[in-house]
Amino acid sequence: MRLIAVDMDGTLVGPDGGVSARNLKAMKAAERAGVEVVVATGRRHSYAMRVLRGLGLREEDALISSNGTVTRTIGGRLVERTLLPVETARWLCGHLDEFRNALVVTFDKVGADGEDARGALVVERMEELTASIGRWMAANEPYIVRMVPIEQALEGDAPIQMMLCGTIERMRRAEARLLEHPGVSAVGVTPLRRDEVRRLESLGRAEGGISPQERAPGAEAALHRTEYPERDLSIVDILPAGCSKGSALLRLAEGRGIGATEILAIGDNWNDVSMLEIAGQAVLMGNAPEDLKAAAAERGWRMGLRHDEDGVAEAIESALAGI
Repeated sequence: MRLIAVDMDGTLVGPDGGVSARNLKAMKAAERAGVEVVVATGRRHSYAMRVLRGLGLREEDALISSNGTVTRTIGGRLVERTLLPVETARWLCGHLDEFRNALVVTFDKVGADGEDARGALVVERMEELTASIGRWMAANEPYIVRMVPIEQALEGDAPIQMMLCGTIERMRRAEARLLEHPGVSAVGVTPLRRDEVRRLESLGRAEGGISPQERAPGAEAALHRTEYPERDLSIVDILPAGCSKGSALLRLAEGRGIGATEILAIGDNWNDVSMLEIAGQAVLMGNAPEDLKAAAAERGWRMGLRHDEDGVAEAIESALAGI
């Protein structure tokens, strides 16, 4: 094991919104043992740094954010970024129709200090989003701009992602609506067979990295689902085609001369499936959705403890004991 990839929400971050002393101690023990620790999150960079800043993580450590569209160091240096084409984003706004009131468009406006600028997040309507993700909306108020129609935001820079939030039932309908177009693919919803993962890993090395769900000709966008059944909340991230935590992690590891079999991945939700699939060792948190646990059992992934039981620390400690 030479690299550990750790998700944030529901994995590294506990119910109190912070990183426990035991989890942090385990991460630093891994680094002392010569194992690189990479945080891979659905959060955008600056929102992730609200939790990670001040923990004493190394400036050169990588942070994969926005589900794989952006990789920066903890110190803020840009490593890689993929944009969603403006034409695709415009089409998606129109195609979403009834779900526009649940839509957030995200731009990468991170400055040298690692902070976002206002306009990093653009919405058309606030009410539905406030009802479903009220705490997130309040925390991100300094970065949110309201534009009607939301397409006005696409007259300048291209976004890094779009996001839909709402009840699980409504977001499943939104997914179905988006997937009516052949240029939109779902990533991580159905786990791949091991032979498919090996084939895609090989293609990723040859072509600079692709999604752990093979990119179809003409694909323009990829959907990533995160569900919290206890809150009846689902988040659907719409990313540039080929982007995922798994593909970003593969490219990062390749640049460091690390093979997929040397990676331990720890996650709790559907948007983590891509990196769990490509890793030599995969640990699914005990607080994962039940249908994902069933898929994990079929794949032979190890079941870990919950995020309120220091599941990350337990997984890392067990892995280090086996080195």
